[in-house]
Amino acid sequence: MESLAAQVGADNFAVVVVENDAQRLEGKHVADAIFASRVLSGFCVVERDQGNCSAINTAFRTALQCFPTAEFLLMIDDDEVASPTWLAGMVGAARSSGADLVGGPVVRRFAVEAHRGLQKHPLFHSTITGTGEVTSLHGTGNCLIRRGVLEVLGEPSLDPRFNFLGGGDMDFFTRCRAAGYRSYWNENAKVFETVPPQRMKTAWVLGRSITTGVINYTIDHKRHRSRLGAAWLILKNLISLGVAPFRAGRALLDTGHWLPASHPVCLSIGRNLAAMGLAPTPYKAANPVIPSFETVPDSAGQTRRSGR
Repeated sequence: MESLAAQVGADNFAVVVVENDAQRLEGKHVADAIFASRVLSGFCVVERDQGNCSAINTAFRTALQCFPTAEFLLMIDDDEVASPTWLAGMVGAARSSGADLVGGPVVRRFAVEAHRGLQKHPLFHSTITGTGEVTSLHGTGNCLIRRGVLEVLGEPSLDPRFNFLGGGDMDFFTRCRAAGYRSYWNENAKVFETVPPQRMKTAWVLGRSITTGVINYTIDHKRHRSRLGAAWLILKNLISLGVAPFRAGRALLDTGHWLPASHPVCLSIGRNLAAMGLAPTPYKAANPVIPSFETVPDSAGQTRRSGR
């Protein structure tokens, strides 16, 4: 929030903070104190239903209702710091490109010295490089969304089935792409995130890679509900198992470390676990090291915020 108060070249914006821990309210206490100091305009709301999708949906809904003339809504995670020209850069990119959605890099900084395997692991780097139009965005940790996108897609903006799995943002942007919305990337609109020591552990990295595979399958499963689609998903999972060793070998040659090379294999494992009805819930337990798995029906905090 201090980094938002220090934005350069941006004015006439407000911040909506969503507290998703209705018992301790630690985030709300911090946010209320900052708003009381008048360095930022805005307020904090409490979302009692736990889950990152529930929190994000409340952020969108609140911003749309309380700021009816706002053209853009921007999002930044509660564990990130915005660069001084972040907001101006995102809005400028939206206006100059005419895009419906704009994304920017989340630059990871390791809390302690990281070995080469972590530094080169795809979990800690964006797959998009270079400013320009892109097929789709992938995360809400640094994004801008035009008001009309949310109004047309309707509620819930993010699918609550991703509340404790993660990946609700990937599903949202997949739906935006299917609806024909244009996406743009501004390489210079950076935010910074410190990776805590816990997320630098090998067990966490492997678990997160598997979870990503589960997310990918879950998004595919939503789009392919017919018998033909089910057959395609089985084939895609089998293909993923077959090509994973080759992708791992290539990653090993490129990075020189086994940990990033394990990522394709873990993605395939995650896809096939999801096909068997197993899904991790990394956001359900506090500070998990390895995601636990539970059986989920086939039918299926961290806080988010922000508006302009």
